[in-house]
Amino acid sequence: MSVMATMRAMVVPAPGAGLRMEEREIPRPGPHEVRVRVQACGVCHSDALTVAGHMPGLGYPRVPGHEVIGVLEALGPGVEGWEVGCRVGVGWFPGACGYCAPCRHGNAFACATIQGATGVTRDGGYATHMLAHVTALARVPAELDSVASAPLLCAGITTFNALRHCGAAPGELVAIHGVGGLGHLGIQFAARMGFRVVAVNRGRDKEKLARSLGAHEYLDSTDGDPAAALTALGGARAILATVTDGRAMQAVAGGLGVNGTLMVIGAVGALTVDSLDLLRKRAAVKGWYSGTGTDSEDTLLFSQRNGVHSMNEIFPLEQAQAAYERMLSGKARFRVVLDVR
Repeated sequence: MSVMATMRAMVVPAPGAGLRMEEREIPRPGPHEVRVRVQACGVCHSDALTVAGHMPGLGYPRVPGHEVIGVLEALGPGVEGWEVGCRVGVGWFPGACGYCAPCRHGNAFACATIQGATGVTRDGGYATHMLAHVTALARVPAELDSVASAPLLCAGITTFNALRHCGAAPGELVAIHGVGGLGHLGIQFAARMGFRVVAVNRGRDKEKLARSLGAHEYLDSTDGDPAAALTALGGARAILATVTDGRAMQAVAGGLGVNGTLMVIGAVGALTVDSLDLLRKRAAVKGWYSGTGTDSEDTLLFSQRNGVHSMNEIFPLEQAQAAYERMLSGKARFRVVLDVR
């Protein structure tokens, strides 16, 4: 009689019910799927969509987690180009079909066939094992530590990908709005891309840190008008808005320069900006999706080659509820990661 192989998972049984440990049968990958033996998973604010049930229509029970690094353990039918034992990353992007209209036009992130997100509409990385669509995978450089680098699969890719598509050229002024879980990575990426980096944050307590990460200038948003201060510096070619406060975003939007773009990656709901100011400057407000598996791979490679590091607090898998609460408190400096090894 064979013994069933089991795994451990931190499961949300129902919206708002919190996380509980479950022992489950290890799943078999289906067509175009792989099984990943998880080594680490970041705890992201977006996990609240699953844990607190902020997204209507989700299926439960569900395993959260979309900042995953692990090792390929099994390949499903139709998977080519990957080998068991390869270390991979899985982010928010759940995969793409390759044949729908968005995919065929180079917009796989908006795939009409495979929708949703890892850890939201399919089980994620708060577990010892998980399944992923093969197109969601990113190769992880050997030099990167799994636990230290897990946040690069969401916080990292979101800031890196937005910055490389913001329209700024090396030497131009780029503001990173918010020095937190996203912003501390955004400053590093922006500095290493050759931008003139301005960190914008409430108060002065993070100024020394921001400058050590690569910021050339620092603006306290509570000390006068931050938009006027950016304008006095010549106007920002891009503002990377990482905060989750709509009024704070609105307060800096006026600091865009000619042809400037406010890149919104913090979810704030409705946002009001001065349309006359946008018209006068030919400026824009743009939302940015994190990215695909290949974008994750680019992020990891850039980080490895240029010394971009996430600042993390580490918890074991069994303490996922405490880790989640620590993340929600806003007191973590700056990302929270589950060590599943």
